[in-house]
Amino acid sequence: MPFVATRSPAARAAFLAALLSGCTVGPDFHVPTAPASTRFTEAKLPDRTVASATPGGDAQRLAVDRDIPGAWWDLFHSPEITDLVVQALKANPDVAAAQATLLEARETVRAEQGALLPQVSASAEVQRDRESLAGFGFGSTSTTYSLDTTGLNVSYTLDAFGGIRRQIEQLNAQAAYQRFQLEATDLTLAANVVIAAITEASLQAQIDTTGDIIRSDTDALNLTKQRFALGGVSQVDVLQQQSLLDTQVATIPGLRKQLQQTRNQLAVYLGGRPDQYGKPTLDLATLTLPADLPVSLPSKLVEQRPDIRAFGALLHSATAAVGVATANMLPQITLTGSYGREGTDLSNTFSPAGIVWTIAASVTQPIFEGGTLSARKRAAKAALDVAAAQYSSTVNTAFQNVANALVAIERDAETLQAALAAEKTAASSLAVARSQYAAGGGTYLNVLTAEQTDFSTRLNLVTARAARFTDTVALFQALGGGWWNRTDVDPKVAHCCGVLP
Repeated sequence: MPFVATRSPAARAAFLAALLSGCTVGPDFHVPTAPASTRFTEAKLPDRTVASATPGGDAQRLAVDRDIPGAWWDLFHSPEITDLVVQALKANPDVAAAQATLLEARETVRAEQGALLPQVSASAEVQRDRESLAGFGFGSTSTTYSLDTTGLNVSYTLDAFGGIRRQIEQLNAQAAYQRFQLEATDLTLAANVVIAAITEASLQAQIDTTGDIIRSDTDALNLTKQRFALGGVSQVDVLQQQSLLDTQVATIPGLRKQLQQTRNQLAVYLGGRPDQYGKPTLDLATLTLPADLPVSLPSKLVEQRPDIRAFGALLHSATAAVGVATANMLPQITLTGSYGREGTDLSNTFSPAGIVWTIAASVTQPIFEGGTLSARKRAAKAALDVAAAQYSSTVNTAFQNVANALVAIERDAETLQAALAAEKTAASSLAVARSQYAAGGGTYLNVLTAEQTDFSTRLNLVTARAARFTDTVALFQALGGGWWNRTDVDPKVAHCCGVLP
């Protein structure tokens, strides 16, 4: 801008104010560069997992750079799961608290923005006085009068070095942090609800499977007792079969305890209490395993993870705080003025003779503060280093979460395949052992061993099925959960301070 000379003091003052108001001290925030990683895991993963001929055993394909739907829980094609998640997002008090915290942060920003504008106040005063005139040589004469005063007072702090703007920037970043804390709360809640529902279904399946085994082993015990009565087996065989049956029965209370505790947790997730929960338990066999799993590019993860965005906002806030501390060490310029009227009665108050006004400007430059301001600036810089380290740690943890989820999806598919093979082998082994024993060609110890193995492999198969569903939930959560595609967000909390893409 070319220099323009002017003789007008007002024009020179306006030019100087405009020049100074464009100055903002302190470092400017820049979004950290995304990691240059091209994959999440140490070794390249196969594009498709292995498949198993059992419920929950379908192959899953990793679709690289495919977007994540906002309602990712719908991919399980379970109306019950969708209903649970939707109800939890609406009724959970943690979500309500996060929403209120965000609104509080936004209003704090708006309150601070008012400091950039002149502060105007109106005043009116009616004063009744009685004064003695003796001091003026009028004897004991006194006079009584009224003084009416009205006026407008204007105060304006010139943000010459950007301290106020840095403060607004800091508060704006803190509001952005609360925005992403809300998204993180929603994502964590949705994932916890789905995992709890799957866990409940798995526990019920384990209880049902154990019940089937107990009934089968009860029949075997009755048969053994009959043979013992006929002298065909020893009492040791009866006691061994009874011991095996008792051991299996003893597992039921523990499973039922876990089941009820999981239902209690679901009740709390849904914003209620355990005594108010009456949802039916899911059937694990009816759940659909998503066939195509969206896997974001590593460079996009920093944009998608709410926790990374939240710590990025804290880094922004810490950067602005350095500017605030720097500006506090520089001159503070304040302009004040007042305009009003005063008189001894209302008619004088509104006459030209009653006009009163003042204009003032003040500059305050800290000279000696006992090292306070310098120490605060150094503390702000140290806090900035802390925020940068925390942001880096959050990014590394996010990449680890995704890598762990991808490895679990691959390996647990193989685990399910192996568990299915082991269950089939154990069932065949038990059938052979019982047949040989019935024909007199085998020992009862072989039957007991085969029954124990069959019991273990059948339960392992149930837990391996459930693991594939929970692994899928973990991947969606690790990738950010598709919050940017949600359509069910309250408009009051949907956008804040330009933080959404």
